[in-house]
Amino acid sequence: MTTLLPATAHQLLARTARAQRDSRAPGLVAGVVRDGALVWSAARGDVAEPHTDVQHRIGSITKTVTAVAVLRLRDEGLLGLDDPLERHLPGTPLGDRTVGQLLSHTAGATSESPGQWWERTPGGTLADLGLVDAHVVLGAGRRFHYSNLGYGLLGELVAAVRGRSWDDVVRDEVLLPLGMRRTTPRPSGTAATGWGVHPWADVLHPEPEHHHGAMAPAGQLWATLEDLARFAAFLLGDTGDVLSAATLAEMATPAGYDSDSEAGGGYGLGLQVLRADGRVLLGHGGSMPGFLAGVFVDRAAGDGAVTMRNATSGGDGGLVGDLLRLLRTHEPALGGTWAPSPAAVDLALLGPWYWGPAPYVLRLQGDGLLHLDGLGRPGRASRFRPEPDGTWRGLDGYFAGESMTVTPDLLVLATFVFTRTPYDPAQPVPGGTEGGGWR
Repeated sequence: MTTLLPATAHQLLARTARAQRDSRAPGLVAGVVRDGALVWSAARGDVAEPHTDVQHRIGSITKTVTAVAVLRLRDEGLLGLDDPLERHLPGTPLGDRTVGQLLSHTAGATSESPGQWWERTPGGTLADLGLVDAHVVLGAGRRFHYSNLGYGLLGELVAAVRGRSWDDVVRDEVLLPLGMRRTTPRPSGTAATGWGVHPWADVLHPEPEHHHGAMAPAGQLWATLEDLARFAAFLLGDTGDVLSAATLAEMATPAGYDSDSEAGGGYGLGLQVLRADGRVLLGHGGSMPGFLAGVFVDRAAGDGAVTMRNATSGGDGGLVGDLLRLLRTHEPALGGTWAPSPAAVDLALLGPWYWGPAPYVLRLQGDGLLHLDGLGRPGRASRFRPEPDGTWRGLDGYFAGESMTVTPDLLVLATFVFTRTPYDPAQPVPGGTEGGGWR
């Protein structure tokens, strides 16, 4: 198991201690994940021991769990991301919005459910919400608009398709398979008390806790630091039998841009995609009355960080990013060891290609994917996975979703034709080539 150097651990502890003190959190726990395990953790303030096994509310991190449950249904062929909600959950004013739009907060649903502030009141059924057309506030796909209501509807969708409650589905299909046995809808065992901290005095006010019914899939869950570390390992790629690596990559692909948040950045399918110190961080933040939490990973470095505190507001939003930066700076991961692997394609397909006069290069990655990128200059880079019919499908970049056919002499991608030499007169270059050739 990986262990950190004492100097690295002290840097992490000092940053955590400053966050607890400056944000006036009654209690704060933090940890970092490497090689799929919690390799360092600390507690500051009023926290029971062992601090890794104390439950806190994780708020909107629940949304990522809900998204995983939805994508499992998609992968089983029980629904599609382009399906209208009405097909699986009839009778709502958002019936024409798609499952994918709800997952990415681009469905135009109102941010909150109607009635009293749902985070501080007991919840009822979907029918109790009394949804009407006024709760659709933007056009479909018009822009990113964070919606707790949208995730409440996704939880109802999961329950409708599975024929079981959202609580039971996420427990049996997501949490227990990931080893998150101390993640529950209500506090169980040792759990922190949620507090509101007075803005002008060092005094506390207890916050309420309820089951939020139809809104539970937006922010209900309680978890321990150890369990959120396991979830970080999942986001780093240890997906087990819960999701495929390809589906996790799909979740991490931004579908909307959150220009209004303090951090900014994209939002995929239940995952925030942020940039910090030039790095891409995947995960989610969470808040509920009395609690703030965050779990983010740097997949390129193989590291993750988790923070949990029992205060309604005043959180140190930079703590997770700083823990990752300190870990990367003081003790960078060695990463894997390169080793040769059998070629999954004809080697004659690889190497330089030309789109008109622009040079590109096609490489085979160790994971069996093809990677197309500019050669010696920027280009429209994309990765491609093999399809059963012998073609290749774009996974990201400009050519995401596009089909590529490649032979030793010709590469056709959408309507782009790549040849082995610039404007090869022997190949079907769009528009043809002059008989005189280059001059």
